[in-house]
Amino acid sequence: MHESFWQDRWANDQIGFHLDEVNPYLQQYWSSLGLAQGSRVLVPLCGKSLDLVWLAAQGHRVLGVELAEKAVTDFFEERGLVPEVSEEGALRRYRAGGIDILQGDFFALDAQEVADCGGLYDRAALIALPPEMRERYVAHLAAILPAHCEGLAVTLEYDQQRLDGPPFSVPEAEVRQRFEPLWSVALLERQDVLEKNWKFASRGLDALFEPVFRLHRS
Repeated sequence: MHESFWQDRWANDQIGFHLDEVNPYLQQYWSSLGLAQGSRVLVPLCGKSLDLVWLAAQGHRVLGVELAEKAVTDFFEERGLVPEVSEEGALRRYRAGGIDILQGDFFALDAQEVADCGGLYDRAALIALPPEMRERYVAHLAAILPAHCEGLAVTLEYDQQRLDGPPFSVPEAEVRQRFEPLWSVALLERQDVLEKNWKFASRGLDALFEPVFRLHRS
């Protein structure tokens, strides 16, 4: 999607994709990655997710990346935090409460910035991007993240012909096609969630699944 699309969504508070709770899959499966306390975790397209707070509470150093400045400023304001702000090339760093968020274009993130990342958490990036940008996104992750990085990804799966994204349908076959062989991919769960997502049902879908994947960077 073009930058203006997401800037407009945040500016007009059209953020139905934002969850007012910590993602339950994150809480259920994160410990299975075996990351030590103090490990740095990259969270692309993080918005103002409460998942950042949860990851920090597990003892991780959290690095979010978010395009919309309003999402970043809202995140810290809603936590009652006043972040330190610094300019770092094409990105602006906000830091407070053990959490760093780089505001700007995710594709401006370089390998030096994430050289010590041991973890990746993606609940909102893959499903936010159209196919051609998903290809570029996965290639960029492979280019900048170090070997042996452990990841958790949550996507959506539905009949894309019946509903335009975002959020887009990214089924298991596509996740494997885009990540393998540089990453190993394991499906942890695939849950039918249509009953809990009435907005999708009201727009004509009769099936909606949330696949959860463990990723390991070779």
